[in-house]
Amino acid sequence: MRAVGYFKNGPLSEPGALQDVNVPEPAGGPFDIIVDVKAVSVNPVDYKVRMRSAPQGQGPKVIGFDAAGVVRSVGREAAGLFRPGDEVYYAGAINRQGSNAERQAVDARIVGKKPASLDWAEAAVLPLTTITAWEMLFDRLDVAKPVPGAAPAVLIIGGAGGVGSIAIQLARQLTPLTVIATASRPESEAWCRAMGAHHVVDHAKPLAPQIEALRLGQPGFVFCTSNAGPYMADIGALIAPQGRLGLIADTADIAPLKNKSVSIHWEFMFTRPVEGTPDISEQAKLLNETSRLIDAGKLHTTLTRRLGTINAANLLEAHRLLEEGRMLGKLALEGF
Repeated sequence: MRAVGYFKNGPLSEPGALQDVNVPEPAGGPFDIIVDVKAVSVNPVDYKVRMRSAPQGQGPKVIGFDAAGVVRSVGREAAGLFRPGDEVYYAGAINRQGSNAERQAVDARIVGKKPASLDWAEAAVLPLTTITAWEMLFDRLDVAKPVPGAAPAVLIIGGAGGVGSIAIQLARQLTPLTVIATASRPESEAWCRAMGAHHVVDHAKPLAPQIEALRLGQPGFVFCTSNAGPYMADIGALIAPQGRLGLIADTADIAPLKNKSVSIHWEFMFTRPVEGTPDISEQAKLLNETSRLIDAGKLHTTLTRRLGTINAANLLEAHRLLEEGRMLGKLALEGF
């Protein structure tokens, strides 16, 4: 079957960084479904894996995580979850062959039913970022539990990116928190406000004075969707004592958080599928709830750009755009 992959990891400047290839049909396990992939999206993890992770064995490594498609066949342990013909969306697992292929085997316990009101591309951009944002807000930061004395507010650093775009929506629609997002360009500020942010501050300038100027008090929660290193001193100054900080990227010195007893919460959305945790099916549940909220008009797709069909040339362009770090929302590719 057709796919896009690489035989040697490295930067985009390397010849063959991504290639159109042919690979064997996926062989699913008992918990797997085989999906005919209709659309995919690209996330920073895609280009990080492409740069750092060498293929194992003789064949190419196929990456890609976000996908939407149609169930082709169902493993014996997944029979009660899906049937052939079901429309689904999911983010896959980092330790398996990816979604940049005509068909993919994926654990049914991390797959949700595609929102009926969205097309393939609109749905494909959502799973990885939604799982990341949902798990961070509700499982890691536990935003339903107030921080004593703190302002009932969450600061989302990097509000216009893929994770930030859906985190703003989830916090606005599902919590009573005041949502503060960061953006550094007029277009990204407008995007954050369109997603539902109550306030937008500029992460290219010191954050603590801007938060103080809002006169809300010190936020109990901070969610940094990018490298937190440049912001750590500011976060230490602006966050409430005993506040909670959520991180998804490697960070720098956390010493500024000590005096306030700030707790640090990591989110890696592949933990449940890679580790096979007992609550692995929570990812399917949250994706199904996301579908319900989208079809009810409470949440919206974060798709901003369609890059054409799924092939090496278009995926190289997608990786380039992500590496630039200036994307608003998410991009998608559709069909082969």
